[in-house]
Amino acid sequence: MQQPLTEEKVFKDPVHNYIHVQDTIIWRLINTKEFQRLRRIRQLGTSYLTFHGAEHSRFSHSLGVYEITRRIISQFERSGYKDWISEERLLTLCAALLHDLGHGPFSHSIEEAFEMNHEEWTCRIILEDTEITDILRDVEEDFPRKVASVISKTYEHEIVVNLVSGPLDADRMDYLLRDAYYTGVNYGTIDIDRILRMLRPYNGRVVVKESGMHAIEDYLMSRYQMYWQVYFHPVTRSSEIILRQIFRRATELFHADYPFRFMIEPLQDLFQGQVSVDQYLLLDEALVQTAFMQWTLEKDEILSDLCSRFIHRKLYKYVEMESLDSEIIDELRRSFAAAGLNPIYDLEIDYPTDLPYDIFHPGEGFDSKQILLLDRHDKLREISEVSDIVRSISGIHRGRYHLYFPQEKLKKVLTNLPSSIAEIFAR
Repeated sequence: MQQPLTEEKVFKDPVHNYIHVQDTIIWRLINTKEFQRLRRIRQLGTSYLTFHGAEHSRFSHSLGVYEITRRIISQFERSGYKDWISEERLLTLCAALLHDLGHGPFSHSIEEAFEMNHEEWTCRIILEDTEITDILRDVEEDFPRKVASVISKTYEHEIVVNLVSGPLDADRMDYLLRDAYYTGVNYGTIDIDRILRMLRPYNGRVVVKESGMHAIEDYLMSRYQMYWQVYFHPVTRSSEIILRQIFRRATELFHADYPFRFMIEPLQDLFQGQVSVDQYLLLDEALVQTAFMQWTLEKDEILSDLCSRFIHRKLYKYVEMESLDSEIIDELRRSFAAAGLNPIYDLEIDYPTDLPYDIFHPGEGFDSKQILLLDRHDKLREISEVSDIVRSISGIHRGRYHLYFPQEKLKKVLTNLPSSIAEIFAR
């Protein structure tokens, strides 16, 4: 049985005001080297190149998710809801705190470049030989497996998974509030106090009291706006594209036995696809940016140019297109190659898309992707059945094509491109 701390620990937080740590195990987990590493991983990847204030870390976000989860559980226990199992309190709090433990440098960008999954890495760090594992085993021998199963969404009680990962989870609520605060936008300012008061454990999952519907509408609209105004901002997408291209080029050169003037072991393992947990934990943004700075001096012009663009924020420009088919794409790449450009590195086609809310289809039954309202007669209804606002943004994948290119290179060869292609980039 884990003992509470003799004195509550408190973090001052700009989003939640205070974050309260009341359990010895939570305090010990926060002070592990694996969790402290999250201070060196930005929450919003390359978004700091678009929104200069977006320098906040996965560390602060993870504490925020823990705090929201703690508040929800405290409310459940104060209210004596019979559908909440108090014995799962510590399990839920540990999973909430550790849910992002496996994020790598620049978060989702490196995942895409190397086809990695941060949840899988999180589970490996929890289950293999780490300080985190040792502390979790002090609760019980099987406790690391239980925490990992919550994060991998295989834990037997859905309500625990719901709190950490679901359509209305602590993770989403914190990142909307935190990302809005640090980017300086107003889109993510949700009424979190109202939302938390309206949450209920019911029949094994988290639902919302119907009178809280308007706060949930605001939450979903905030999510919708944050994705299109912040997460999918075209300048941020440009920096992510260059980042992925750096990793692509460096991997190509590594496998071609190119003599790098600077190379370090964790990156070698990454390029080989054979990264141990110990090596993965050495990967942070300081290390990667050090490599990029050194690679600006490489003899390979493609790698040098890409790293210079990223380090000095000389990003690709873009044009938007409503539609784009495979024939046009092939023509674009052929034209770039014929004009002396590199059709792989000098042209990137991006199509960001988002499903703001997965609408309920009658006859299919409720699933874990949907937000359920609980009315005064204890009847459940999916929110899009009741809300016109939610229904208007549900079930639709919205997106638009963006063509990214190095503007100064393209200008030099614009007259060599077919007129139909040149017109696209002359907008």
